[in-house]
Amino acid sequence: MFRVLLNLLHRPAVRSGLARGPQGQIRNPRFVSFLAQNNRKTLDTDFHDTVLRGRRLARQALYVLIGAGCAWVVLESAKAISTF
Repeated sequence: MFRVLLNLLHRPAVRSGLARGPQGQIRNPRFVSFLAQNNRKTLDTDFHDTVLRGRRLARQALYVLIGAGCAWVVLESAKAISTF
């Protein structure tokens, strides 16, 4: 019974074009010729680096804010305890 369910739920691998494998060359040579014929603008890697740098700075700012908030809570708790 288990084997029947496995056979029913098995999803076969779908291969398209002249694929050699997931790590191989581009899957369809016609797609390569399409890209070569349409002179697409290359990706602006400087913009990508700028985005990554901005994300890193935002993450660091978040860490600083969280650290400052924790320090404030500790300081206020210490003041509250010292009054009692």
